[in-house]
Amino acid sequence: MPKDILSLIQSEMKGFSKGQKLIGNYILNSYDKAAFMTASKLGKTVQVSESTVVRFAAELGYDGYPAMQKALQEMIRNKLTAVQRMEVSNDRMSNHDILPMVMHADAENIRLTLEEVDRGSFDAAVEAILSAQKIYILGVRSAYALSSFLGFYFNMMLENVVVVHTNSSSELFEQILRVGEEDVILGISFPRYSKRTLRAMGYAKERGATAIAITDSQASPLAGIADHTLFAKSDMVSFVDSLVAPLSLVNALIAAVSRKKGAEVEGTFRTLEQIWDEYQVYEKSDE
Repeated sequence: MPKDILSLIQSEMKGFSKGQKLIGNYILNSYDKAAFMTASKLGKTVQVSESTVVRFAAELGYDGYPAMQKALQEMIRNKLTAVQRMEVSNDRMSNHDILPMVMHADAENIRLTLEEVDRGSFDAAVEAILSAQKIYILGVRSAYALSSFLGFYFNMMLENVVVVHTNSSSELFEQILRVGEEDVILGISFPRYSKRTLRAMGYAKERGATAIAITDSQASPLAGIADHTLFAKSDMVSFVDSLVAPLSLVNALIAAVSRKKGAEVEGTFRTLEQIWDEYQVYEKSDE
């Protein structure tokens, strides 16, 4: 089945019934809205029955309407501009209480991430990090918050961590210039996927480095490059992608590496506590 559902609909259009053509044309013209409609709402919008919408999904080869809806959502996540995302999110959140809607969606993303995470890939990623000569962590734009957080804690536990700071492609490649076979590059990217992150991971792979990706799905271009891929849900509730589940996954990665390092990490933090106390890094309550 073609990955692009729009191309699939266009190729099958001539064989559709009248009602199916109404559905197909609406999706082709308003896929950004259709992707987040229930079968019932889509049917009402184009004035056909809900059962016609369900049969339409089956006609395209999907195992029910939810599977077709998921294919639509995955396709648009990397296609929508910021303005289109805002339009979709405003439509989805109209007449809803935003605070619980967003927080419930974030909680659901964490639940789905836990259910679907590949424990073998997670454990392999931990072992690759622990055995690496140098670890390069790369996340740009909104993903930089995740890479910075991960790098902050890894730098306290490990001696070989480089968080790539860059505003240009040339600076990026200058910082990973010497990446090699004993190294790990950990790339973080969610829709809309960063070309800089993708190219950097490709460069590191060509030089023999082990590539670890933290991304949203098999459709991510990072998944096609990485040796170990960790998937985290990042549904578009508003015009920004939720990074709550990815951050939770990053937390788990930090905790797993810390546990493997054991007494070494404990000793490091004892030393850090003395330094923090001596230089008054943290506020202390009066005794």
